[in-house]
Amino acid sequence: MSPRLRTFVTRTAMLAATYLIVLVLIQAGVINAYLQATMVTICVNIMLAVSLNLVTGFTGQFSLGHAGFMAIGAYSTGLITMAIPTVWGFVLGLATGAVLAAMVGFLIGLPTLRLRGDYLAIATLGMAEIIRVLLLNMGFTNGAAGLSGIPQFVNWSWLFVLTVGTVVLITNFLNSRHGRDCIAVREDEIAAESIGVRSTRVKTLAFMTGAFFGAVAGGVYASYFYFLKPDLFGFMQSINILVIVVLGGLGSVSGSIIAAVLLAIVSTLLQPFPEIRMILYSLVLVVLMVFRPQGIMGSRELSLKVFSRLLPKRSKDAAATEGATA
Repeated sequence: MSPRLRTFVTRTAMLAATYLIVLVLIQAGVINAYLQATMVTICVNIMLAVSLNLVTGFTGQFSLGHAGFMAIGAYSTGLITMAIPTVWGFVLGLATGAVLAAMVGFLIGLPTLRLRGDYLAIATLGMAEIIRVLLLNMGFTNGAAGLSGIPQFVNWSWLFVLTVGTVVLITNFLNSRHGRDCIAVREDEIAAESIGVRSTRVKTLAFMTGAFFGAVAGGVYASYFYFLKPDLFGFMQSINILVIVVLGGLGSVSGSIIAAVLLAIVSTLLQPFPEIRMILYSLVLVVLMVFRPQGIMGSRELSLKVFSRLLPKRSKDAAATEGATA
C-alpha cells in the first residue's frame, strides 16, 4: 500500500470512528442537549475560523467582515427553511446563502482587496455593518425582532458532514495551485506578480471561497438554534472569529480547529463565574498570546506522525523475528 493511500485510509477510519462514537453517545444519552449545543458551537466556529484563515492566514488579507457572510447564510437558510420546512428546503437555503455570500464577496472584494492592512480591515468591517443594518431594516427579515421558530434540521450527521467537508475542501484548495498562489501573495505580492500570479484575482477567489463557507456556517447556526437577530452578527462576532484564527496560528488549518475547541472548553469551564467570566476569558487569551505569540500551531499542521509517536515501537529483534517467520 502506498504511503498516500495508507494516510487516506487511516484518516478515513479515524473520522468514521469519531462519527460512530459520538453518535452512540448521543443515542445513549451520555451527550445531553447542553453538550450537543456546545458541539454545534465548536463546529460552527471551526468552519468560520478555517474559512477566515484562508483569507487572513494564507492569503495575508486582514478581514473583519466575516460575520457579514455568516449573517447572509444564516438569514437565507432561515427564511427559505421557514418557507419550505423540509430537508430539501434546508439544503436549498444552505446553497442559496453560500452562493449569495460568494457573490457579495466578489462584488465587495474586487474593489476593496486592492487595499492593504488597516485600510482593508476598515473596508471589510464597513461591509459587515452594511449587511447588519440592511437586515435590521428590511421588512422580510422581521427587523430587530429577528426570526424565530426556524425548523431544526441540523443533527450530528449534518454537523459532521458539513464541518469535515468544509475542512477537507479548504485543505484541498490550499494544496492546489490556487492555494500556492495565495501563499505566494501573502509572502511577497510584488514577487508573486513578477512570476505571473494575478494577485487581485487570487485574493478575490480566496475572499469568495471564505465567504462561501462562512455562509455555510451561518446556515448551520440558524438551523440548529432556530432563532436569529441582526445583533448576533455584529463587530464582536467578527472579532471572536479572528481571535480563534490568531490563537490557533495564522496559516494553520489544524491550529484553527484546536483553538476553536480550546476556547469552547475554556468558555464552558467559566460558566459558573458569570460576573468575571469575560475577564478570565480575556486573561487566558492574553497569557496564551504572551507566551505563544505565533499561536498554538504557528504555520504548521498536525499530522498523523504525531499520533504514531504515541504508539509503542517494536524492537528491532521483534521485527527481525517477524520477518524471518514470514
